[in-house]
Amino acid sequence: MAPGAHWVVRRVVLLLLPALVICETLPPSWLPGNYANTTEDALRFLSDYNSTAEEVLFNSVIASWNYNTNLTEHNSKLQVEASLKEQAFDEAWGGKAKEIFSDQFLESLPKEVDKKLIKKLKTLGAANLPQAEREEYNTILSKMDSVYSTAKVYPQENITWSLEPELTEIMASSRSYQKLLFAWEGWRNASGVPLKQLYPRFVELSNKAAKADGFKDTGDYWRSWYETETFQEDLEQLYKTIEPLYLNLHAFVRRKLYNFYGPKYINLKGPIPAHLLGNMWAQTWNNLYDMMVPFPDAPNLDVTSEMVRQGYNATHMFRVSEEFFTSLGLKEMPREFWEESMLVKPEGREVVCHASAWDFYNRKDFRIKQCTTVTMDQLFTVHHEMGHIQYYLQYKDQPVGYRRGANPGFHEAIGDVMSLSVSTPKHLHEINLLETATSDLETDLNFLLKTALDKIAFLPFGYLIDLWRWGVFSGSTPPEKYNSDWWYLRTKYQGICPPISRTEKDFDPGAKYHIPGNTPYIRYFVSFILQFQFHEKLCEAAKHTGPLHRCDIYKSAEAGDILRKVLELGSSRPWPEVLQEAIGTDKMDASSLMKYFEPITKWLEEQNVDETLGWPEFTWVPPVPEGYPENIDKNTDELNAKQFLEDYNSTAEEVWYAYTEASWKYNTDINEANKEDMLKKNLEMSAHTLQYGLKAREYDFTDFQDPSVKRIIQHLSDIERAALPSAELEEYNTLLSNMETKYSVAEVCRTDGRCHPLDPDLQKIMAESRDYNELLFAWKGWRDAAGKVIREDYKRYVELANKAATLNGHSDNGAYWRSLYETPTFEEDLEALWKELEPLYLNLHAYVRRALYKKYGEKYINLEGPIPAHLLGNMWAQTWSGIMDLVMPYPDATQVDATPAMVAQGWNATRMFQESDHFFTSLGLLPMPQEFWDKSMLEKPSDGRQVVCHASAWDFYNRKDFRIKQCTVVTMDDLITVHHEMGHVQYFLQYKDQPLSFRDGANPGFHEAIGDVLALSVSTPKHLKSIGLLDKVEKSDINFLMSMALDKIAFLPFGYLMDQWRWKVFDGRIPPSEYNKEWWNLRLKYQGLVPPVTRTEEDFDPGAKFHIPANVPYVRYFVSFIIQFQFHQALCTAANHVGPLHTCDIYQSKEAGKLLGDVMKLGSSKPWPEAMAMITGQSKMSAKPLMEYFKPLIDWLQEENNKNKEVRGWPEYNWKPSGMINFLGLRVNQGAAKAGQWLLLSISLVFLLVILLLAYRYRKSKKSGKSLSMMELKNKD
Repeated sequence: MAPGAHWVVRRVVLLLLPALVICETLPPSWLPGNYANTTEDALRFLSDYNSTAEEVLFNSVIASWNYNTNLTEHNSKLQVEASLKEQAFDEAWGGKAKEIFSDQFLESLPKEVDKKLIKKLKTLGAANLPQAEREEYNTILSKMDSVYSTAKVYPQENITWSLEPELTEIMASSRSYQKLLFAWEGWRNASGVPLKQLYPRFVELSNKAAKADGFKDTGDYWRSWYETETFQEDLEQLYKTIEPLYLNLHAFVRRKLYNFYGPKYINLKGPIPAHLLGNMWAQTWNNLYDMMVPFPDAPNLDVTSEMVRQGYNATHMFRVSEEFFTSLGLKEMPREFWEESMLVKPEGREVVCHASAWDFYNRKDFRIKQCTTVTMDQLFTVHHEMGHIQYYLQYKDQPVGYRRGANPGFHEAIGDVMSLSVSTPKHLHEINLLETATSDLETDLNFLLKTALDKIAFLPFGYLIDLWRWGVFSGSTPPEKYNSDWWYLRTKYQGICPPISRTEKDFDPGAKYHIPGNTPYIRYFVSFILQFQFHEKLCEAAKHTGPLHRCDIYKSAEAGDILRKVLELGSSRPWPEVLQEAIGTDKMDASSLMKYFEPITKWLEEQNVDETLGWPEFTWVPPVPEGYPENIDKNTDELNAKQFLEDYNSTAEEVWYAYTEASWKYNTDINEANKEDMLKKNLEMSAHTLQYGLKAREYDFTDFQDPSVKRIIQHLSDIERAALPSAELEEYNTLLSNMETKYSVAEVCRTDGRCHPLDPDLQKIMAESRDYNELLFAWKGWRDAAGKVIREDYKRYVELANKAATLNGHSDNGAYWRSLYETPTFEEDLEALWKELEPLYLNLHAYVRRALYKKYGEKYINLEGPIPAHLLGNMWAQTWSGIMDLVMPYPDATQVDATPAMVAQGWNATRMFQESDHFFTSLGLLPMPQEFWDKSMLEKPSDGRQVVCHASAWDFYNRKDFRIKQCTVVTMDDLITVHHEMGHVQYFLQYKDQPLSFRDGANPGFHEAIGDVLALSVSTPKHLKSIGLLDKVEKSDINFLMSMALDKIAFLPFGYLMDQWRWKVFDGRIPPSEYNKEWWNLRLKYQGLVPPVTRTEEDFDPGAKFHIPANVPYVRYFVSFIIQFQFHQALCTAANHVGPLHTCDIYQSKEAGKLLGDVMKLGSSKPWPEAMAMITGQSKMSAKPLMEYFKPLIDWLQEENNKNKEVRGWPEYNWKPSGMINFLGLRVNQGAAKAGQWLLLSISLVFLLVILLLAYRYRKSKKSGKSLSMMELKNKD
């Protein structure tokens, strides 16, 4: 704040002013006496004025101080009264001077200082106004100051942000685009908008007062203080001198902000959004230093933490500043300063926190008002304000009228010139706040950039504020253009733009203290030029050698002498004379400033070689963030987010390893103790997920520049089951464990007591038996043992899974599962793919149905109906390769079945995995680590342990432990499964160095596809021959493709419908009362299958499939069966394969391996379409490669089916196999129907006998007179 300018700081509470009764009666002792137009009386007049003015001004400043340090109604009234009395005093003495001393007489006075002083007194300012307008003028100023000083922003109900400290801190430290915008806009709405209606009238009254003193307008009056005819032209020239430096700084800062906020909010050819520069008004940018620092590893120039460590407080900061001045031989602070100053913000009362220095005009009382906080920046502010006090102390014996700076900029410059020394590494080291005073190039550039962010960034702002006001006062900027002209100047000079739409309803100039405070501002621009001129001269006096920016005048008495001579004069001499005597020139010159910043100027020019200097896209403005102003409290600090993710990754590896190890133990040894340990570790993992997930939710990652950080934060924010309350989470985990346990230990028992587990017994029956009833025994028995027992568990699971999903922002659990594919049209895309593939499936279905018809006859197969689900060689009819012997197109051709050779050659599980490992290494991919061989479970244990036999690959998240759990049997099918699971492990190995959150497939289908794409090569006759499992390769393409189709094509509708059913269960379209019915409706619709025996809602056939109780989404397999052929086609191209796609074997192709490895290394770090494009050249799923692969078979099937006049589809969809009869609306087998018929006949006969008996008794009761009902009651007894 401008010192000694208390007279422009009129503050009062808005609501009090209309009620004030102002008394301007001055005490007689304050009134001027009688004077003659003589030199003697003129000198007496000045002497009387001076002694009286000291008393009047002391009273006025005291009243102003009391109000500024305690904003109360009472103090407001006293302050206004004192201000009016001061104005009355000015009017009385100024009027007397005008009355007595003519201009002609004044020119005859012998001393220029006396002449100048009386002329100053004749300038009355607001005292020129009539009483009513003077009161109105004061009232407007008081209202404006009150609005500004009490303005608050309300981010939430019952929460307020004042400018100091909350809003200032937010603007300085927050990097949240939205939070900064909210603070920026909120402050302008609170402080600026209410002033718009007041400011035009203030301008009218201010101009009227100035014109009464002979000035064109208030701006002309303000400029007169600088006593320079070419003042405006000089300023523009000074600005042009420093503009290139500013443009380079602007371009550099804009680029750094672009790197942080991205192209959405930063235009590299446009202005910078005004709220992003670390300051409410973008006047200084030093709060962005951490983002801008040229050499981050150089010593830190911010000594705030060291000040805190040393126990600095406000008083100590002012003592340190005082010692700086006394070290120059200047004056120490008087006792009154320490006793009366307000150095910290008091509790329990409203104050004006803006730092300011106060002269009480009694030559002993000088104070500072500052809400000091312990920071390095505030330490510099302390020196600045203490510079004002030193000025007061030095000129206190001048006449009152000369107790000001030589020009207004001098006062500001004196404080700042001290800061130029105080802020050097040398000085900070000297006062023990910096460990070393190292002055290498990197330290210098860091220091200079930080200083430039304060000094150079300020210059256009310091220039334009009064440019705007001069336009307002002159009328070139009328009220209807206040805001638009303001932003034109801010964009023209500063290269900044408003971050949100501004209109003439806004009054953004009013959001800056000096506008409502009516404090001229050009003094700060002037001071920023002068301070470097002074600094250079003082450094020369202090005998400094070296670059100007390293100079510290601390303890230089010679520099102090120069300063003292300047300060003692006050404004008694014209400033050009003062400047000439002090530094040898009478003009302001920016060359010292440019010299000071020369090293950073050159460095910035080098950094900006390819940058646009300026903002040619002048009118560009940023978009308003989506959802603004919601979620303004979210953390948008991307650097902080990266640090958070590093911490998450390191801790998650430990927690996930512990859980995975416990889960492995349970899955490979099912017992209660292992189950309890697994559940315990699962809860610990959920707690970790919850802790970091909730932290991740604190980030608004919308505008993060690093897509990886965005993806991981987004991933972590979905905390899945961990969102559940602890009791429900424990229940959820127990449900899953119980369901999986029931599934894993289920067995089907015969009447003779023999029991069969799923693996290998039941699987073997389903694959090898051709006995209709034996297959039915296994099929129905498994569903009774594994399915219906989890029905009630599953209903509760659905409730909890949906609750967890909704707590994570999804509509239901199915929506969450689909979200993993990051494709809004995912469901539609899948349906389109299925429709493309359906004709192939229908042809395969018709062909297989004919073959089964030949085997089982019309009793069990209807050539126009669905196929009984137990006849297709697999427990779930998901793949049909088990019945290849029944459907082989050319039975006499060589069969592509390596099983006999594997058995004959003595293969075992280990050999199968070794062969698979060799396949991967032949592609240049990674071998299995030793932990894999030491710790995997490759066969079903023979020690009596119950295990989960379902084949699975395991990542233990420590980047070295990867395992497979599989009850391997020596068959070609299991060899293919081995390659599939080894594909998962290869994926684990490739992406192990990704952040943990990216250790997954690009989408869930990718992981499945990687294993299968290898199997497409492994299963070719060519490959089987190359590894010694086939003696020769004969052309039997149709047989081979048929075997592949029974695996791949037969699977497609099953892979699709599994999650179709679950999605509908989760979203409520399938209620619990229809679980089984809708399951079979989908199986009929997509697969053309029918249950071989009656199913009711007591059954739960979905639960007989592992992925239902194990909670494993299944559509990934459908996706994988599509994209694996896309991958296969791309890899075959890389391997330079020639010929039909189904004959391709990429074995030993390093080129194919490189293509595959590069995609696997990504994990899920990129959206899956990008990964897809890397390997296939296109970003969408396509069925075309699959159709190309099976083209020979497609043609053959169509021809064969046409020849046999097969019906495609199952128009007789209500058909049931023999033994299934509709009985009273129920589907029952033949035996049950017959029993039911006999039962009905028996009931009918009994009913007839009862009727006859009742008729007989009725007749008899008529004779006895007893009621029938009584007789019946007796019979019931």
